[in-house]
Amino acid sequence: MAKRLQLTRLLWLALLLCLAFAGLGYRLIDLQILRHRELNEQALQNTQHELLLEPRRGDILDARGNILATTVFVKTICADPTLIGTQQVVVARALAPLLDIKESDLVQSLTPKLRQNSKGEVSTNRYCVLKRKVPVETWEKIQATMSNLTFAAEQPKPRKTESAFFRDLRRKGIFAREEQLRVYPNQSLAAHVLGFAGSEDSEIDDIPVTRIIGRDGVERTLDSQLAGVCGWRVTETDRRARELVTHREQDVEARDGLNVVLTIDSVIQHIVETALAEAMEKHSPISISGIVVRPRTGQILAMATLPTFDPNNPGGARTDARRNRVISDVAEPGSTFKIVVVSGALNDETVRLNDVFDCEHGHWFYAGRTLHDHEAYGALSVENIITKSSNIGAGKIGVKMGETHLYDYIRNFGFGTPTGVPLPGEVGGIVHPVRKWSKVSIAQIPMGQGIAVTRLQMMMAMCAIANDGWLMRPMLVERLEDEHHQTVAQYSPQRVRRVIGKSADDAMVQALKTVVTPEGTAPKAVLEHYIVAGKTGTAQKVENGVYVRKYFSSFIGFFPANNPEVCISVTMDEPKQGYYGGQIAAPVFKDIADRAANYLNIRPEDGDVPLVPDSIAAPADSHAVKTAAVRSP
Repeated sequence: MAKRLQLTRLLWLALLLCLAFAGLGYRLIDLQILRHRELNEQALQNTQHELLLEPRRGDILDARGNILATTVFVKTICADPTLIGTQQVVVARALAPLLDIKESDLVQSLTPKLRQNSKGEVSTNRYCVLKRKVPVETWEKIQATMSNLTFAAEQPKPRKTESAFFRDLRRKGIFAREEQLRVYPNQSLAAHVLGFAGSEDSEIDDIPVTRIIGRDGVERTLDSQLAGVCGWRVTETDRRARELVTHREQDVEARDGLNVVLTIDSVIQHIVETALAEAMEKHSPISISGIVVRPRTGQILAMATLPTFDPNNPGGARTDARRNRVISDVAEPGSTFKIVVVSGALNDETVRLNDVFDCEHGHWFYAGRTLHDHEAYGALSVENIITKSSNIGAGKIGVKMGETHLYDYIRNFGFGTPTGVPLPGEVGGIVHPVRKWSKVSIAQIPMGQGIAVTRLQMMMAMCAIANDGWLMRPMLVERLEDEHHQTVAQYSPQRVRRVIGKSADDAMVQALKTVVTPEGTAPKAVLEHYIVAGKTGTAQKVENGVYVRKYFSSFIGFFPANNPEVCISVTMDEPKQGYYGGQIAAPVFKDIADRAANYLNIRPEDGDVPLVPDSIAAPADSHAVKTAAVRSP
């Protein structure tokens, strides 16, 4: 009987062991086979991490290698509220002075909150941003403060026996992410060319990632080249979140963004901006713009417009101050546009410089309208029409050319289409097709009415005259280079088309030289050591289809006239003290030209250079006066 009982017990024990091994076997099959994929993914999520490696955004440099925009590394200070627990008041009191944040606001940020992740799972937030763009030095102070922080709950215990909770709180409760900050060392210098960059937030594995995105100017148009290419790293960590370097599966380095080297010269840019600021204070226009270009290449040495802004704080300026009026605003150009009709007529041999036109003693009735000149001019040669800026003379040349030829030259000079400068927001201006012209348009457009252009378009048209009749594409970017300053892409000057021949161009330059003589409209633009060729403009503005006594004043000129090195444009929108281009814009041209010639070491011209005392008053540019009878089509 005892032996039988013993055998029964052995059988039950064997059965239990079999059942236990069967259960263990099933569990192994379940873990290793049935749920292998699911559990493997969970394990990888706990130990394997994919890190995004952000590239450094490239710099923007001027033509001489001076930094105009760069990137510095800063910290984004973050917290894990689940690690801070109930100690948010103590932590906030310690960090508030360092972060320059109100203690109450910091307490609220550090308090754990329920949140829903991208998978719809509800959990306590383990991540919150306390402050962005914190200097590295401040982060080091925060680390030291957290390391030495003492909590009331652990007072009975010595620090050597601190609990795991307080150890994690000090080491991991407050942490930092590396972030890039775009910096413009020269504040507002060339602000409208550079533009500005902003931050764009996205999420990777429910953790916010901040990237720099170009918002305007070169920062925007060349954003992909400046931004670089992200890298990544797939690696494993131990239970303390320390990387196991030997277990790295993928490690692709980020490719830093390229540096953009502009044609802008920061010294010339500063010269222009200083001269514009002085003129702004003196004449109080709505805006004032200046451009400096090398006519042979189309290289833009300076481009400025006031009011301006600081790209380090673009939100601190008005919206209109951030607008690059050089390429985004259009206006009737006034008498500067006479270079188009006269050069076109010379090129077609419709007229010659010594041909004479009757300027009707200042009043010309044409197509039901009366056109006026500032003075009662009688017979003027084509050259003198440019010298005196006669509206009637230009209108009669336009009539002699004919609508089709005039329109063709307008388009060939680049009006009606964007210039192609690599900046956002450029417009093409307004050029009506011939079929939409009124009867008076053929006489009105040659004097710069009934057409709207940008300041850059008018500048490039004058550069074509200075460049033997070749229209150039404005060149703003010279090259792209890598972080080792090795050239990746080199850009060259681009000819668009030849708008007039050499003989017509020479004749046009000859006429433009007379503008800065005592008989011309801009003697205040004369330079001591160089011959200047240029043209004034004083255009009445149109409001609600009616010309009003508000003006758009300008002077565009180049020197040395016989071998042009630079072309300079100065324009003012609604100046308050004076408005004739020859009186208020020409002196600004002279100021910029004198300083730029000295800086660029431009060789003085041989031969006689006209010297005109500053006391000589500039004759008025006739476009601005007595044109109320002329209306836009």
